[in-house]
Amino acid sequence: TAELFGALCFSANKLAYFCSMNINDFDPNGVGLRNGNFIGLPFDEENSKIILFPVPWDVTVSYNDGTSTGPANILQESVQLDLHDIDIDNAWQSGIYFAEMDDEILKKNNSLREKASSYIYFLEEGGKLSGDSQTRKILDEINTESAKLNDWVKAKTAHWLDQGKLVGLVGGDHSTPLGYYQALAERHAEFGVLHIDAHMDLREAYEGFEYSHASIFYNALKIPNITKLVQAGIRDYCQAETQLVNSQNQRIEVYYDHYIKQAIYRGDKFSKIVKEMISNLPDKVYISFDIDGLDPKLCPNTGTPVPGGFEFSEVCFIFEQIVESGRTIIGFDLVETGAAGNAWDGNVAARVVYKLASWMAKSNGII
Repeated sequence: TAELFGALCFSANKLAYFCSMNINDFDPNGVGLRNGNFIGLPFDEENSKIILFPVPWDVTVSYNDGTSTGPANILQESVQLDLHDIDIDNAWQSGIYFAEMDDEILKKNNSLREKASSYIYFLEEGGKLSGDSQTRKILDEINTESAKLNDWVKAKTAHWLDQGKLVGLVGGDHSTPLGYYQALAERHAEFGVLHIDAHMDLREAYEGFEYSHASIFYNALKIPNITKLVQAGIRDYCQAETQLVNSQNQRIEVYYDHYIKQAIYRGDKFSKIVKEMISNLPDKVYISFDIDGLDPKLCPNTGTPVPGGFEFSEVCFIFEQIVESGRTIIGFDLVETGAAGNAWDGNVAARVVYKLASWMAKSNGII
């Protein structure tokens, strides 16, 4: 809700204290501070190096909604994290700042989500758009407003990139990072995407939504600068998506969850599979992480949970190996976290965000 978002945003007094705090005054071993920032860290937008950009949007989600408040959940629960990372010295000093959440985007989302729910129900009951002008009007409005969201995300991320910041987008559903990909494409001639997910998200305008959460990589493939898409943990998909993969002349490599598990059952090492996976990626890598890529015991309230998936330690190993290979992480998104109030989902997602941000910082020589 908008009220919850407001409660989690900075108050004037906390912001004043936060901005005046010197990094040397911060105790990484002390009590987790509820100062409005991610893990209570002592950075503001100006002196940060990594911006966590919340996008509270889940208009087109086709199963469980509520992931629009996933960013608020992550921020709220991040206070439970300890800062020491055994793999990365002084990870907390990379300078992470969780940007303010936009209440107007959330209000627009909530209004459109109500309409989208009625529209999806209409389709599931066998309704046909050709005979219902009012339902067609709802679809057109959602497509128009989703395009505006893409433009907003592109403008916001471009602003920070131009300031030399690194950006991690925090959704919301998986439709949210498209504008960020477009901003990166204006700054990098080519890059690859490692996509961790239970789903391929390669459907064309799923349910009629041009910018559906299930269509993010169908749309991303229109960006020629994305020269390689490596999908990992995939275990729920349709025939049309596999046909699209086969038509892309190896631009897409898919590591299905059952392929990974069967290879391990037959005696292959997980490290060997990960090495092969990473070998398909170019030097610059973007990581798109749908939380349902994890085993659903770690994300039970995500939008579309699916049995199977990675363990937390396995995805952390993948991040590490990308950096150890000499590749640079140029950005990331973490999407589909369960709604605010689901503390466990927020706790796990906050840990994934911290790992992603820290390894991105490491790969860029920040820490």
